[in-house]
Amino acid sequence: MIYVMRVRPLVLSVVYGWVLTLTGCGSGSSKPSSPPPPQIRSAKLTVNVTGSGTATSTPAGINCPSTCTADFNSATTVTLSATPGSGFNFSGFSGACSGTSCQITLSAGKNVSVTVTFAQAPPQRDITAINHIIVLLQENRSFDHYFSHLPDYWTKNNFPQATNGTTFDVESPNVSNLDPQGNAVVPYSLQSACTENPSPSWNESHVDRNWSDSMNGTLAPMDGFVHTAAGDASGFGLYDVLGHRTMGYFNGDQLNYYYFMASSFATSDAWFSPVLSRTHPNRMYLYAATSAGHVYPLSTSSSQPLPNQTIFQLLQDNDVSWKIYVHPDSTGCTSPSCLAPYSYLNQFTYYQEVLKDMPKQFASTIQLLSDLQNGTLPQVSFVEPAGYVGLDEHATDKDVLNAPNVQSAAAYVQNIVDTLMSSPSWKDSLFILTYDEGGGFYDHMAPHTATPPDAVEFPTDIPSGDICDSNTSSPVCGFFVTGFRVPVIVISPFTKKNYVSHAAMDYTAILKLIETRFKLPSLTARDAAQPDMASEFLDLVDAPWMTPPSPPKQARTLPCILETLNAVTITPNPALAGGQATVTLSLAKAAIQDVTVELSSNPTALVPPSVSITTGSSSTTITVNVPTGITYLTITGTIGGIPVSGSVSVQ
Repeated sequence: MIYVMRVRPLVLSVVYGWVLTLTGCGSGSSKPSSPPPPQIRSAKLTVNVTGSGTATSTPAGINCPSTCTADFNSATTVTLSATPGSGFNFSGFSGACSGTSCQITLSAGKNVSVTVTFAQAPPQRDITAINHIIVLLQENRSFDHYFSHLPDYWTKNNFPQATNGTTFDVESPNVSNLDPQGNAVVPYSLQSACTENPSPSWNESHVDRNWSDSMNGTLAPMDGFVHTAAGDASGFGLYDVLGHRTMGYFNGDQLNYYYFMASSFATSDAWFSPVLSRTHPNRMYLYAATSAGHVYPLSTSSSQPLPNQTIFQLLQDNDVSWKIYVHPDSTGCTSPSCLAPYSYLNQFTYYQEVLKDMPKQFASTIQLLSDLQNGTLPQVSFVEPAGYVGLDEHATDKDVLNAPNVQSAAAYVQNIVDTLMSSPSWKDSLFILTYDEGGGFYDHMAPHTATPPDAVEFPTDIPSGDICDSNTSSPVCGFFVTGFRVPVIVISPFTKKNYVSHAAMDYTAILKLIETRFKLPSLTARDAAQPDMASEFLDLVDAPWMTPPSPPKQARTLPCILETLNAVTITPNPALAGGQATVTLSLAKAAIQDVTVELSSNPTALVPPSVSITTGSSSTTITVNVPTGITYLTITGTIGGIPVSGSVSVQ
């Protein structure tokens, strides 16, 4: 028997995502399988990398140093990470993310793009980033005299120091010194760009520090400045025989360039001259970190130049390039033989060697500007003060018309510094502006303790009758203390912004900075003991001022007035209530120009706003009506900001 089997064709049916079973052999029935999960759609993420670095993702998918794309399931949260390459820093995300973190939840059908930016890291600098150190010491100005109103300037001009907790040790408006008449003189705002010189010499400086007990090594009331300034004026026939000029200060409108630069760059409220005396021994310290026992200038008749090694000798012996820049005198001569005599290197025997064998080490300030602009500066430069042409900020020793003017001298300094900041030399230079000593102008802070530079711990040139004659016990009679505080501004691409140092040092720290930079030994124990200026004042990594600021032009608005009142007298004394009194305003000598005396009174409104003392006259008088009901009458006359008062009782 033959059997015949019919075979049905195989059919695969897909209906709405269900897979049906094969039909064919068997009972002929069909049965659906379990339904599959819904279809999952994807999202695309693209990452672009700029700079050198790698971007990765969690979950995995992105791992790229340039540009890459990955697909992720919809609703996936992706976190990106950034790893900078060598010499680069991660700067942030942009595009679908911003800032320094990136987490994205992706949506189906949407393409998302993120940029990861890596910026080249600043070079890891050390002090060798500084290839040029330029030093300029101006003359005879104290810290409080110049910078006591920096905090006011910060507030007025919105500098961060006004609100970020910066402290600054300046004089209180309540400090005072007594004048020869027993009147307390408090700080006041000078209104003249010219001032008569108080003495900063050895004897006077000790009295400035402590009027009644000058040998006291611990107590320093800083109460003798007016007394010594008065004596100096009387001895040299100047106007200010009351000594009031020493308590005057300049503000940020008058020295606007210096105030701006000290506020933008770095300054210090604990920066001292090296020795408690005048220019010459302090400048010995600047060049050799010692005065070799001297606190007075070398006598041309009996003293020999100092044999001590100077910083220039040290530089020369170690193949570090250097120059001394000198402003030409009134002749305009720029030859080394004309310039060299104005250098304080002439206090050392090395001067003659340089002049004979290396005369081109003396160059003019005209050459300095050229070297700045051409990028041909030596590694170390010192700029001598130009007092012989009135540009060193020194107060005048003589009462003459057109005396040295601090605003004109500050403008001269600005020309040098601004030329540096706009030159190719700026990128690796450091400029230090400071002052050789306080000049006899008031400062409220006592001199700091100091390390004697060498075995000569007490002066060897003290004359008979000197304040320290035969005294080898008090530290203030030796080299155990600094001089007074002086202003300083540290200017460089590497200077910390808006910075105030409180680290006590004298300016032989400049020598230590040079020695550290060029790997030189210390000259003496004094410079060896100084703090490190680089770590204190500089940010060598970030170079905050690689693009320098734009400073204001130095103002030249102050008049030049040297005359000051010697006395304000009122007669009769006592004055009669309801009567008249004669007020005499007197100078110590005849005026060299017409002078305006500003007037005020107590009670008020008794005097005109001002009167004049004419050229060749030494006094003028006014008449006042004495009110009734008062017991005292005071009249104050002010010339160039310097006030002098006279008072009488009223009956």
